[in-house]
Amino acid sequence: MEIKPAPNPTKVATKWAVISLLIAIVITYAIQFANLDINSPIKYIGYIPFLACLFLTQKEFRDELGGYITFNQGFSAGFRYAVFNGLLMAVFTYVYITILSPEYFEKSLEKLPALWAQQGMSQEQIDKAMEMTKKYSGIGGAFFIAIGYAILGAIVSLIGAAIFKKEKSAAQIADELDNAADPTV
Repeated sequence: MEIKPAPNPTKVATKWAVISLLIAIVITYAIQFANLDINSPIKYIGYIPFLACLFLTQKEFRDELGGYITFNQGFSAGFRYAVFNGLLMAVFTYVYITILSPEYFEKSLEKLPALWAQQGMSQEQIDKAMEMTKKYSGIGGAFFIAIGYAILGAIVSLIGAAIFKKEKSAAQIADELDNAADPTV
């Protein structure tokens, strides 16, 4: 009798995190090449593939488990996806801001001084704030993206785990145990 290895939630989560990253890269460059304002609501479109891939991670893992998944297994798969996706997005964001397209990032900062002036900041405070923003935006942005995706992913993973949860009945578990004990099956 051949024993199949247990499905690996990390493998499924990693696959969907990479797919989500590739979609996010396409969206990022589409926004840039279409010359859309990065500060407009269009920036939220990137959350759609993140959420879709999180649910697809949980669904695929449930399918690999034979159509049944506990709440904990569903949450674990979804949260792993969110953490992996957050780390990948953090690396991409850092590389994008510092190497690939620093001019596009600079363009997104153009509106900040006017906003800060409206909030009552002095010109000296604005200059210091801009200097700090430019200096730490790459690594700071990457850090906050990784943390933000993990937190958002934890919340959405709870929802997805509740949706995809499908546990075996006691009778099904007893049948499996009986079949496992009977070598003729």
